[in-house]
Amino acid sequence: MPVTWLNAVNGSDIDTAGGKGASLGELRGAGLPVPSAFIVTADTYRTFIEEAGIAKELFEVVDVDNEDSTALAAAEQRARELIMNAEWPETVQSTILNAYDDFGDSPFVAVRSSATAEDLPDASFAGQQETFLNVDREELLDRVKRCWGSLFTQRAIYYRDEQGFNHETVDIAVVVQRMVGAEKSGVMFTSHPSTGDSNVVIEAAWGLGEAVVSGSVSPDNYILDKQSGAIEEMTVTTKKTKCVKDAATGETVERTVADDRQDKRVLSEAELDELRKIGRQVEDHYEEPQDVEWAIAGGDVYMLQSRPITTIDETTNGAATDDRSETDGDSDGEILSSGLGASPGTVSGRVRLIDKLDHLDSVTEGDVIVAEMTTPDMVQAMKRAAAIVTDEGGMTSHAAIVSRELGVPAVIGAETATETLADDQYVTIDGDKGTVVDGATAEMESDTDSPTGASDAATGDTEASGARHIPKPMTATEVKVNVSIPEAAERAAASGADGVGLLRIEHMVLSLGQTPEKYIAEHGERAFRQEIIDGIRTVAEEFYPRPVRARTLDAPTDEFRQLDGGADEPTEHNPMLGYRGIRRSLDKPAVFEIQLDAVRRLHEMGYDNVELMFPLVTDAEDVLRAKSHMQTVGIDPDKRRWGVMIETPASALSIEGIIDAGVDFVSFGTNDLTQYTLAVDRNNSNVANRYNELHPAVQTLMTDVIKTCRASDVDTSICGQAASKPTMVRSLVNAGITSLSTNVDAVQDVQQEVKRVEQKLLVDTIR
Repeated sequence: MPVTWLNAVNGSDIDTAGGKGASLGELRGAGLPVPSAFIVTADTYRTFIEEAGIAKELFEVVDVDNEDSTALAAAEQRARELIMNAEWPETVQSTILNAYDDFGDSPFVAVRSSATAEDLPDASFAGQQETFLNVDREELLDRVKRCWGSLFTQRAIYYRDEQGFNHETVDIAVVVQRMVGAEKSGVMFTSHPSTGDSNVVIEAAWGLGEAVVSGSVSPDNYILDKQSGAIEEMTVTTKKTKCVKDAATGETVERTVADDRQDKRVLSEAELDELRKIGRQVEDHYEEPQDVEWAIAGGDVYMLQSRPITTIDETTNGAATDDRSETDGDSDGEILSSGLGASPGTVSGRVRLIDKLDHLDSVTEGDVIVAEMTTPDMVQAMKRAAAIVTDEGGMTSHAAIVSRELGVPAVIGAETATETLADDQYVTIDGDKGTVVDGATAEMESDTDSPTGASDAATGDTEASGARHIPKPMTATEVKVNVSIPEAAERAAASGADGVGLLRIEHMVLSLGQTPEKYIAEHGERAFRQEIIDGIRTVAEEFYPRPVRARTLDAPTDEFRQLDGGADEPTEHNPMLGYRGIRRSLDKPAVFEIQLDAVRRLHEMGYDNVELMFPLVTDAEDVLRAKSHMQTVGIDPDKRRWGVMIETPASALSIEGIIDAGVDFVSFGTNDLTQYTLAVDRNNSNVANRYNELHPAVQTLMTDVIKTCRASDVDTSICGQAASKPTMVRSLVNAGITSLSTNVDAVQDVQQEVKRVEQKLLVDTIR
């Protein structure tokens, strides 16, 4: 049958109604308030492509190498053409339109894709197929076809291949559901989404739920006791905009919230309690925690969708823990070397001295890498290591950043470690205290079956490495995470961060071992672009739909000089002040546009969470020139989110012109902003004691930029090392910053600090 109504479907009908349709039918059958809908069945899609004679070609064109972005793009385009150009069977067309007419009042409807492989326990496929809101009768058949076509977006093809799903066995149904003219809407987690704690977490905003789901509005947050309904925590945010249906066109548009409602709480206690009761009912029905989309219209609460929560860490069973399977760092051994504790954790292992790149193959699982400094070429070896020790570097060095992201304990700037330590020597590394101690801990010495010791820290086992499972607080200020290498994406995503505030493209490029020009000369532009696509896609997929800000190439010439082809790099007295950042990109537009084109292709593949960010801009002229290159490669700066780094006093003082250039956000790089403001080389030990991100001059530049950006509705962020310092967090949250992006190991601490500051601000406004 081409069409079935929602009240005839239940959770076992995935093959007919798809995952979303079956779930909605199950909820409606359980007596929950789900708006009426009919379903264009999965059999209808299958019959359509077979009777139109396009099935064979359709599955042939999507049988491509999923790592070849050009082939994926061609497959998507051809698949969509086949579906959109095929003729409707007359009986199917009339059946769908007759079902719509049965609503009786010609309502606007939501047309939602519902694939038969969707919302599954082991593969979510979330966000990969299309949903169209506020559709009328005239548009309905076109939108159904577009839903079918979205089964073959580049992202969907790639994900099915990676998950091992055969394209020919996945069908798609389409839910056609009466639109709810929501006055209030949001999401509800029937248990805490990170820890599984027995709380109901509700996010709410004015208008349609699209604003909450897309992240365009910071919603109110309510945490309720699941049993009593008592409000344990409440954060009321400023909600300047809302999504509503345009009465004339039926399209979803953004409107300004009335001044007297922007700071008003959205939900009353009665509404919160009704949502809590509905949440308990749906959780009891499915016998597992649920993520629910809801809306309130005319005083009635409606459930729009429900799916299992897949982010709960099952090892905690809803209880916080601070147990450590590793040693607490105490040892009777002699301290052989010491430096900065740059990445936390305590492990024991055998020393592996690295003074040349061809020695990297000698590093085995559980070894302790000891080197003068690390470079991007060493990342693969660092992934195998239990710990890292370097003679040189600081908290913002390559070794420190990568170690933190990999969860590998590190001691940085130990000065003479390569001279003091010897190959195969057994040592214990304390990444908190910054010490290297002779021998293993007592626990490690007794573990004769596992001589390499605490490899759990290196593999990111949070329970073994002592990570604290603290409930993720709901904050108006977003807390994001910095990612330097794609290999760290999974661990970063598991931190509970609200997205990636900084993804460094230069680490992907430098890890190739050749300068961009050399690599392109030997392998071609396509191969270079594909390396960037693959790196960003790894992170974007892990975080989707949370935003990922990818920063274009920013590496000083001394780093390029170490690579094959680096002999052609200029020799600079101070590379940090030299040929780097946007100035290099604008001077070498060919390499720059390959990076931009990689992002454009990712957008086409469905990774609309990727945002572009340009480093080391000086003024509006830099920004406008970069924007022009975006347009040259086909990125529409009015439709895609993009922004710049504020890393120089000049850019901070030129912020009004930069805003006028059209940026959506700016992000402070405090490492550079501090050194350029105070004339302090952050890598120079002679003046390191004068390096201070909290200096009043640096603080004034940042707070002035935040104030100017807030007046123009431009988001502000910070992605430097200072984002993890409580004093900096307090200062910037009080100033009104939109988000903070920190190292993966600091995400939980920063979340808690932000929560404290926001609560104090809320209390101060009441007193």
